[in-house]
Amino acid sequence: MYLDNLSLINYKNILDLEVNFSPKINCFIGNNGVGKTNLLDAVYYLSFCKSYFSSTDQQNINHDAQFMVLEGKYHRLEMEELVYCGVKRGQKKNFKRNKKEYKKLSEHIGLLPIVMVSPADSRLITDGSEERRKYMDSVISQYDRKYLEDLIRYNRVVQQRNKLLKDFGAGTKFDEDTLSIWDEQMKVLGAAIYAKRKDYLNKLMPVFQEYYAIISQGNESVSLEYKSQLHDHSMGNLLANARWKDQVMQYTTVGIHKDDLELNLGNFPIKKMGSQGQIKTYLIALKLAQFEFIKQIANFNPILLLDDIFDKLDSSRVEQIVKLVSEERFGQIFISDTNRDHLDNILSGNALEYQLFVIDKGGIIN
Repeated sequence: MYLDNLSLINYKNILDLEVNFSPKINCFIGNNGVGKTNLLDAVYYLSFCKSYFSSTDQQNINHDAQFMVLEGKYHRLEMEELVYCGVKRGQKKNFKRNKKEYKKLSEHIGLLPIVMVSPADSRLITDGSEERRKYMDSVISQYDRKYLEDLIRYNRVVQQRNKLLKDFGAGTKFDEDTLSIWDEQMKVLGAAIYAKRKDYLNKLMPVFQEYYAIISQGNESVSLEYKSQLHDHSMGNLLANARWKDQVMQYTTVGIHKDDLELNLGNFPIKKMGSQGQIKTYLIALKLAQFEFIKQIANFNPILLLDDIFDKLDSSRVEQIVKLVSEERFGQIFISDTNRDHLDNILSGNALEYQLFVIDKGGIIN
């Protein structure tokens, strides 16, 4: 699968741009703030119906404009796919596949699998457990539509259960039967989500460790541990044992919405022990392993987006990453960097087809 053509209007600092891409390697070079990352983000948006960086669509529209438009033409499984998104301020986004509007945006997730590697990934390490759950969910949702549906339903059930608990706290008569209805749904949905998260992480771990060993040249060991209350208890037992606490706290204190990942370098949390280079290596290896996993499920290459990945890495790690991304296993790749030398090292002597774009002020100048 690859993106053949991309059109953007009023997407962040990109006012009007249409560009054709190589099915293999596409490099964006330019100073910070000129729009390189916004181009990668637009590609991400057309796969996930949202920005990798901005929490609301209003933040994606150029501040002098009232709307934005993104359109991409893809080649996928020997078929052409046309994906369109239009957003007007204060209105619902319009998302279409081959000129047919989606009834639910969740129907689009997984059609165009993509893996993004960005400096913003450091949030996986520095932020709270919600960020790491989002990571798991975004990966599994790309290849398992049922998982995404279960996750959406589970979150709605928790919201309804929390509302009921707050009503009880505000003086509404306690209703055991109504609470039990939400509990039963949480049991079924929570168990299904837990099983798929556990399966994904068990399969991801050895691939992740292999990539880390390649990039670090075997100098460190890493691990990724899934933390869940369901390891030792069923969802039903958790809810039953927490019933009184939930009533006092007025929200649901147990469940898969409390899951977390423990990211370790050696035997210690990488957040406490890792250098900037080790942390960046950890995140790049994790995302490359994610790529391999999705590739095996989808039976074709996802698109790989590499945003400013070489910063804070020593020369030996940069060299190993350059070797990796120069291999044919990765399909279409988009790379952004401020340093022309990094991109020249990837492209020099590389038999793969490529294009190099110089970006300035939200446009392409060559």
